Amino acid sequence: MKTQKSFVVTLWLLLFVGFSLAQTPSPAPVRLDKISDRLYELLDGRGSRGGAYLGDQFVLVIDAKMDKPSVEQTLAALKQLSHKPVRYLINTHSDRDHVGGNVFFPEGITIISQENCRAEFFHPGRDGKPSEWNSPELSRFLPSITFRDKLVIYDGPRRVELWYFGVGHTTGDTVVYFPEEKAAFLADQLFLSRPQLIHAYKGGNSFEHVKTLEKMLETLDATRFYSGHSEPATREQVRGHIAEMKAMQQKVRASIEQGKELESLKADFKKEEAPLVETIYNEVKKPSK
Repeated sequence: MKTQKSFVVTLWLLLFVGFSLAQTPSPAPVRLDKISDRLYELLDGRGSRGGAYLGDQFVLVIDAKMDKPSVEQTLAALKQLSHKPVRYLINTHSDRDHVGGNVFFPEGITIISQENCRAEFFHPGRDGKPSEWNSPELSRFLPSITFRDKLVIYDGPRRVELWYFGVGHTTGDTVVYFPEEKAAFLADQLFLSRPQLIHAYKGGNSFEHVKTLEKMLETLDATRFYSGHSEPATREQVRGHIAEMKAMQQKVRASIEQGKELESLKADFKKEEAPLVETIYNEVKKPSK
């Protein structure tokens, strides 16, 4: 059994992390940034920003990083702060920098995601290649519990709320909300330091993204928002992001109405905005049914 497990992990490293990571500098070690006595933002290591909740009955981790050293550093850091077991791992969506580390978490952990997210584990890649998650050997590292709209995990009287507000970055993005701290972890539903990333090949949609964030603000009284690749944000910053998205969509739509083709239209925007502009262009030209 140990030999088989070692083989699976080795296969994962070769196929899913592999040579490309060996060619990049080692990242800063994983660290925990305190939000409250129970809640921390999970920073550095290889992979996206995430979070950790240190409850009375269990420890819960939000997103898995993407390699073995980062997961080992995460678990070691958590052990310094809590003797409770790491019982839950939330996958906010299926991107590799959020779920690649699933295979390195201890056996017996419960992995949870929104139901669309689990389905997207099996989605072909951007290049059309089949997903490695189709391998039966990796099935136990997939989410074993899914939800549709909302799921609550109780830690005594305290609540960890998992919300689904709709399509956006992908079709299965989870917002993890902590009512006591008024803190929401929304992963890649919010980019502030660079243009918003929308995975159209996974069913993501920029117009639905705007609606999803608006619904989130209407539903949650969160005051701080923690995302996968940006510094913590305020409600005002989330509203500002929504306004910027709407302005870009309007500009693209107006250019299309003027008869501009994609390449000409891209010239009206910053170079780094080109992928998002192309996504919006395709959505306007071929709206979803």
